[in-house]
Amino acid sequence: MQSSLAVVGFVLGGWAWWQSSEPLWIVGAMLMLANWPFTLLGIMPTNRKLMATQTATPDSRTLIVKWGGLHAIRTLLGFSATAAFLLAGHQP
Repeated sequence: MQSSLAVVGFVLGGWAWWQSSEPLWIVGAMLMLANWPFTLLGIMPTNRKLMATQTATPDSRTLIVKWGGLHAIRTLLGFSATAAFLLAGHQP
């Protein structure tokens, strides 16, 4: 569902940019879409390693901490997109 919402946010942000020419709309749209490649290239390899883990080890703890940091970046992308959309909506 998260990927579907990212696409919807991208399309609607792009449409708002097309209608208004306000650059913050396209910035927000691109930030929404940036979650996809970041998830595929940054988080998925760590997810695969974690899923292949049979028992908890110090290495698995390291991977979980790494995953948390990567997820925080993904969350920051979403917050940044929301901030761009809010700022764009308040432009005169």
